[in-house]
Amino acid sequence: MTPAEILLDARDLEPPEPLELTLAALDELQPDQRLRLLLPREPYPLYGILDRNGYQHETERHPDGYFAILIWR
Repeated sequence: MTPAEILLDARDLEPPEPLELTLAALDELQPDQRLRLLLPREPYPLYGILDRNGYQHETERHPDGYFAILIWR
């Protein structure tokens, strides 16, 4: 994680809280920042929201089974 990265670990949260927290964090995201989101499953609904709002993203599945999604503009 770099200094310009914000970490949101939502692996232990129940829906819809991870999506709500993610959208709130994106509202505060500065142009030089990235959001690293940790989730227990792949967030397919989030991808459409990100695409429609001009965000780029990369998803990585970790050996432990969780997903890390890096989001930026």
